Amino acid sequence: MKKDTLFIRFLYHTIPGRSILKRIVKPQVSRKVSIFLNSRFSRWLVPLFVRKYRIDLNGYEKENYTSFNDFFTRRRRAARIDITPEHLISPCDGYLTVYPIGKNSTYRIKHIEYHLEQLLENRELAKHFSGGWCLIFRLTPKNYHRYCYVCEGILRECRKVEGKLHCVRPVAYTSTPVFIENCREYVEIESDFLGHIIQMEIGALLVGRIQNYPCSSKVLQGQEKGYFEFGGSSIVILLEKNRVKIKNEIQERSQRDEETEVYLGEQIGSIQKERGSTVYE
Repeated sequence: MKKDTLFIRFLYHTIPGRSILKRIVKPQVSRKVSIFLNSRFSRWLVPLFVRKYRIDLNGYEKENYTSFNDFFTRRRRAARIDITPEHLISPCDGYLTVYPIGKNSTYRIKHIEYHLEQLLENRELAKHFSGGWCLIFRLTPKNYHRYCYVCEGILRECRKVEGKLHCVRPVAYTSTPVFIENCREYVEIESDFLGHIIQMEIGALLVGRIQNYPCSSKVLQGQEKGYFEFGGSSIVILLEKNRVKIKNEIQERSQRDEETEVYLGEQIGSIQKERGSTVYE
């Protein structure tokens, strides 16, 4: 796993760093940074960012950008998406780890137990996913920051939870219950094939602004759901017990505490036909 910068370690593992962190994670700071990144005065950052992360700009709709965020949220001309109702697809480009959800409605991330009811702010909903799967997709600055729905279905609820913005990098997991304090938005999807699913977007340090499109009653697999403005961000998918088979290689890497690089629209699992026990592909 890629090492974190000294700056991130300073923020989360030192007393002076935590003092600074308390100030910079406030929404007011995030909004000011966002105003700058959406202005024409931020355009000079684009070539620096492209060089640093070695980003290939071929295959995108635009060639010239009005601001840094205009570049950061750039849209591809075309995307390869697996449109198969029986398949679970990745909602984004990023790094995936999967965790079983314990009977006590918690899941483990970097040796810390996170209560689903705190994440969802809904105790009964958290209980519903006991025995299922929690999929965490971590996006890095170089990733494509638009994301799609993982399956076709009916939207049962759209919810936004305000919070403090914290870093989603692995080092932060061991210091702060990251997701609990992050702003987040999630929808409940009822799929004929994959059951009841939650798809959640999580903002992060420094900006991590979530821009979702208005909710509709029905969504399609691969349909663009929204995008993140600048800031490392994450997507969480919650699956019911015995509904989906996760690809074996993804499960094996997660057991070794390793992430799997995935791409938007790529198949990562499929419908589990035998409902008696957990099965992997």
